Amino acid sequence: MLLSFRVANHRSLRTEQQLLLAPSSGVGTPAEADWRAVPVAGIFGPNASGKSNVIDALLYMRDLVLGSLRESEPDGGIRRHPFALDAAACEEPSTYVVDLLLEGVRYTYGFAVDDARVVEEWMCSYPHRRKSIIFHRKLDEYSHREPSQSTVQEITASNVLYLSVAARTKQVLVRPVYDWFAGVLSRKATGLRVPGGNGDLKVMDDLGLLGRLAALLQAVDTGIELAEETQSEPDRLSTCMDSPDGHPLAADKYMIFRHRARDGTFALRWRDQSLGTRVLFEICLPILLSLDRGTPLLVDELDSSLHPYLSARLIRLFADPSTNPRGAQLVFTSLDVTLLGRIQGEEVLGRDHVWFTEKDEYGVTELFALSGFETREEESWGRRYLAGRCGAVPVVDDDLFAAALATRAEGDDDGVSGARGQEGRR
Repeated sequence: MLLSFRVANHRSLRTEQQLLLAPSSGVGTPAEADWRAVPVAGIFGPNASGKSNVIDALLYMRDLVLGSLRESEPDGGIRRHPFALDAAACEEPSTYVVDLLLEGVRYTYGFAVDDARVVEEWMCSYPHRRKSIIFHRKLDEYSHREPSQSTVQEITASNVLYLSVAARTKQVLVRPVYDWFAGVLSRKATGLRVPGGNGDLKVMDDLGLLGRLAALLQAVDTGIELAEETQSEPDRLSTCMDSPDGHPLAADKYMIFRHRARDGTFALRWRDQSLGTRVLFEICLPILLSLDRGTPLLVDELDSSLHPYLSARLIRLFADPSTNPRGAQLVFTSLDVTLLGRIQGEEVLGRDHVWFTEKDEYGVTELFALSGFETREEESWGRRYLAGRCGAVPVVDDDLFAAALATRAEGDDDGVSGARGQEGRR
């Protein structure tokens, strides 16, 4: 499980910010769960406050771990996203650190990179609660736990992570951490991404997910009774369902959804489904994979095109040990403040589940937890947040807002009158 994530100098996260998933009050994890970290973290805040950048930073760390060996050209530097509003930040490294609990052993892994190279990289484990350095790299200087690791050092380029090379060369000491990154699933607001599979029909069929996805869609009253495979002749391919990214799902195999009708069911294609149904289908796939595997799922804009009841129900899948026995974790961003209160009589999120982001006047994001505020037992966190008592709410300049609309209205009037004048001269 992810215990914490720290990042500095990534997009609007100029100074070090920490997302801490270790429970602070004991209410973030059910008593019957064998969890050492909270299973859910929701990040709330105004538009452009940096919520998505927290998700983006963790995904950047995952992608660099998994892809630096494959994608980095010799002496090609490192693609990164330092804070852009301060010239000094472009000269400083960007830092990323995770604390993990894997098979009962705590690990810390982190790295600092600039535009040219890996400045520093390290991994420690804590068997029996005692720190043991697996490796430490600072520029070209290395230290290792095992002598065999020195061979990895010799083939690691300056712009490639040591972890990426060590995992590919079967160094067993680093595999638990590498495998954790390989298991991180994500869904950005722009669409679904599932590492290791493209979400096509064959993958869903092989994993036994197609029937379960259809059952979920049926359970939330979409009108769908069944999702099934079908085969079509080449001249009829255009009438069959495409995958979420627009490509055929699998060679000669397609999927249709059967909806309730007066006289049985009626088959509809993917493009005939509502936007809400498509979003629900796309997000349910990584949710099922995450719960089955006990791996993290990162979701930007969980509430996008979803009713609050559905968002709350998906969150509860992770918060309930009966549906999340393997300790999967959901980290999401949202603008839906109803998730900070009760839905259908139940609190959706505990105090340790809620985080906020806000930007200062210079565009720097601060990430902070609801658990840092004192609240009365009976007080609604959502009402407190909307009242501005937690910060992280939009600050609207009414005068500028009115002026912008007035200027637009004047321009529209001038444009209309000008057009009419041209019309009269024709």
